[in-house]
Amino acid sequence: MRELFIYYRLRACDAVAARAAVLRFQAQLRMRDRHLVARLLCRSDEGVELQTWMETYAIDPVQATTGIDLTMQAEIEALACVLQPWLHGPRHIEAFVACTA
Repeated sequence: MRELFIYYRLRACDAVAARAAVLRFQAQLRMRDRHLVARLLCRSDEGVELQTWMETYAIDPVQATTGIDLTMQAEIEALACVLQPWLHGPRHIEAFVACTA
Protein backbone atom coordinates (compact mmCIF):
# COMPACT_ATOMS: atom_id res chain seq x y z
CA MET A 1 0.00 0.00 0.00
CA ARG A 2 1.23 3.44 -0.96
CA GLU A 3 2.24 5.81 1.85
CA LEU A 4 3.33 9.44 1.66
CA PHE A 5 6.23 11.12 3.42
CA ILE A 6 6.29 14.90 3.02
CA TYR A 7 9.13 16.93 4.44
CA TYR A 8 9.91 20.62 4.52
CA ARG A 9 11.65 23.32 6.53
CA LEU A 10 10.32 26.24 8.51
CA ARG A 11 11.58 28.71 11.07
CA ALA A 12 11.45 27.66 14.70
CA CYS A 13 9.67 30.92 15.55
CA ASP A 14 6.76 29.83 13.27
CA ALA A 15 6.44 26.35 14.76
CA VAL A 16 3.42 26.98 17.00
CA ALA A 17 1.28 28.48 14.22
CA ALA A 18 2.41 25.93 11.63
CA ARG A 19 1.78 23.00 13.98
CA ALA A 20 -1.78 24.19 14.64
CA ALA A 21 -2.41 24.51 10.90
CA VAL A 22 -1.06 21.02 10.12
CA LEU A 23 -3.01 19.36 12.92
CA ARG A 24 -6.17 21.16 11.78
CA PHE A 25 -5.94 20.00 8.15
CA GLN A 26 -4.90 16.48 9.17
CA ALA A 27 -8.04 16.29 11.32
CA GLN A 28 -10.10 17.40 8.30
CA LEU A 29 -8.51 14.65 6.21
CA ARG A 30 -9.23 12.02 8.88
CA MET A 31 -12.87 13.13 8.92
CA ARG A 32 -13.02 12.44 5.16
CA ASP A 33 -11.40 9.01 5.47
CA ARG A 34 -11.67 7.33 8.86
CA HIS A 35 -8.94 4.83 7.91
CA LEU A 36 -6.32 7.53 7.33
CA VAL A 37 -3.34 7.57 9.68
CA ALA A 38 -1.71 11.02 9.59
CA ARG A 39 1.30 12.01 11.68
CA LEU A 40 3.42 15.11 12.13
CA LEU A 41 7.09 14.67 13.03
CA CYS A 42 9.97 17.06 13.43
CA ARG A 43 13.68 16.51 13.57
CA SER A 44 14.93 16.89 17.13
CA ASP A 45 17.62 19.46 16.37
CA GLU A 46 17.54 21.89 19.27
CA GLY A 47 18.72 25.44 18.99
CA VAL A 48 18.48 25.66 15.21
CA GLU A 49 16.66 28.44 13.41
CA LEU A 50 15.26 26.19 10.66
CA GLN A 51 13.45 23.01 11.63
CA THR A 52 12.77 20.03 9.38
CA TRP A 53 9.24 18.67 9.64
CA MET A 54 7.66 15.58 8.14
CA GLU A 55 4.05 14.64 7.60
CA THR A 56 3.25 10.99 7.01
CA TYR A 57 0.07 9.58 5.52
CA ALA A 58 -1.03 5.95 5.34
CA ILE A 59 -4.21 3.94 5.32
CA ASP A 60 -4.65 1.50 8.21
CA PRO A 61 -4.03 -1.88 6.51
CA VAL A 62 -6.28 -3.69 8.97
CA GLN A 63 -9.24 -1.52 7.99
CA ALA A 64 -8.74 -1.07 4.24
CA THR A 65 -6.87 -2.54 1.30
CA THR A 66 -6.03 0.71 -0.47
CA GLY A 67 -3.17 3.10 0.06
CA ILE A 68 -2.85 6.82 -0.49
CA ASP A 69 -3.99 7.34 -4.07
CA LEU A 70 -3.38 10.38 -6.25
CA THR A 71 -6.78 11.85 -5.35
CA MET A 72 -5.98 11.75 -1.64
CA GLN A 73 -2.50 13.13 -2.34
CA ALA A 74 -4.07 16.07 -4.20
CA GLU A 75 -6.44 16.69 -1.26
CA ILE A 76 -3.49 16.72 1.15
CA GLU A 77 -1.60 19.23 -0.98
CA ALA A 78 -4.66 21.44 -1.44
CA LEU A 79 -5.17 21.71 2.32
CA ALA A 80 -1.44 22.13 2.97
CA CYS A 81 -1.36 25.38 1.00
CA VAL A 82 -2.10 27.14 4.32
CA LEU A 83 1.53 26.44 5.27
CA GLN A 84 2.91 28.58 2.45
CA PRO A 85 3.62 31.67 4.62
CA TRP A 86 5.88 29.62 6.91
CA LEU A 87 7.70 27.37 4.45
CA HIS A 88 11.39 27.85 3.89
CA GLY A 89 11.71 26.11 0.54
CA PRO A 90 9.49 23.50 -1.12
CA ARG A 91 7.51 20.62 0.36
CA HIS A 92 9.15 17.40 -0.81
CA ILE A 93 6.74 14.52 -1.42
CA GLU A 94 7.99 10.94 -1.44
CA ALA A 95 5.73 7.91 -1.95
CA PHE A 96 6.74 4.45 -0.69
CA VAL A 97 5.15 1.03 -0.67
CA ALA A 98 5.85 -1.78 1.78
CA CYS A 99 8.47 -4.28 0.70
CA THR A 100 7.13 -7.79 0.27
CA ALA A 101 9.09 -10.91 1.07
